[in-house]
Amino acid sequence: MTTSQDELPSLATEREGLLRLRPSTLLRDLQEQAPICRVRTPAGDEAWLVTRYAEVKQLLMDERIGRSHLDPGSAPKYVDNPLLDMLIIPDHEAARDAHKQTRAWLAPNFTARRVLNLKPRVEAIAASTLDSFVESGPPTDLHGGFSFPFALLVLCELIGVPLDERDRILEPLQQMGGVDDREDAEGGMGAIFAYAAELGARKRAEPGEDVISRMVQNGATDEQVGPIAANLLFAGLESVASHIDLGVALLSTNPGQLEAALANLPTAVEEVLRAAKAGGSALPRYAAEDIEIGGVTIRAGDLVLIDFTLANFDTQAFDEPSTFDVTRSPNAHLTFAHGIWHCIGAPLARVQLQVAFSALFTRLPSLRLAVPIADLQMRGGGLADGLGGLPVTW
Repeated sequence: MTTSQDELPSLATEREGLLRLRPSTLLRDLQEQAPICRVRTPAGDEAWLVTRYAEVKQLLMDERIGRSHLDPGSAPKYVDNPLLDMLIIPDHEAARDAHKQTRAWLAPNFTARRVLNLKPRVEAIAASTLDSFVESGPPTDLHGGFSFPFALLVLCELIGVPLDERDRILEPLQQMGGVDDREDAEGGMGAIFAYAAELGARKRAEPGEDVISRMVQNGATDEQVGPIAANLLFAGLESVASHIDLGVALLSTNPGQLEAALANLPTAVEEVLRAAKAGGSALPRYAAEDIEIGGVTIRAGDLVLIDFTLANFDTQAFDEPSTFDVTRSPNAHLTFAHGIWHCIGAPLARVQLQVAFSALFTRLPSLRLAVPIADLQMRGGGLADGLGGLPVTW
């Protein structure tokens, strides 16, 4: 694909506007043209967009891709958000070591046994949240009434945020998500860091069975606890809430799929994860060295956007990827990334989605959208996009 610098396709419009439950025409065209395309990011910088499954998986396994950049101050940006910028450091080896250390601290919290032990609590939180949601009566907003508070309460339980203190993280998280006011976003991030450090100090004195307690017991400093807790909160909250919203939208508007989904929720959840496009889903990383791949040369320092949504809709990897099929198996989607970047929290996210869909459609079998699906709006412009709301009835 030959494109002049002034004619680079812009991804800015991909993060706003009407809901799309499959890649846009622009993204599909780019995928057809080449596995790796030069684009302009929502922040206005140039980047490589990785569009196909094979190349996405290959780069996720490549240790030359990471969070480092020799000059963080001038590094090209995906979205101009301090949470991402904070992750850019000059030393590639140091960045890789920090990534491995973070995974080592977090991995024990997401073992099969720990997630299984946490499941009854997740189910209790879902039931309690659903009680309040049903009490509000239809029509109402699923996102604000169930998906978001459910995901938030589970994360508070996991991380170690006392339930009576959850309001201390809500506004800072909302500030962190925006890109319209960088100063505001930096203030939100600072507030989360300070609160996490405060929690760390309290957990050192009185440890519990939670992420922050285990981190500080294993040597994490206050400075290390803050960024990790902020990332867990930000990534885990919006991702799970958005997939609940979009899963309900998909299940309630695809005849015959709901019954099959409830008969085999683990398989159905994998298809929701594959097919639910929750806005901007590209993982921004930098090349530490020149990389030859997909017929192009990615230069050291270039920004690389690894697009999971496009990989999940690649016809070379999935049969009829635009068809939502809750019985699809195997389903080797890349929603949770792969290799060294695979999401540590994936086991818990899967359980949350299974519990949420079971609770919602068992209690409210006639749950459905209160507006045409074509009228749903994406909330764009932030670091993690999703639906602005999901009006439902029953």
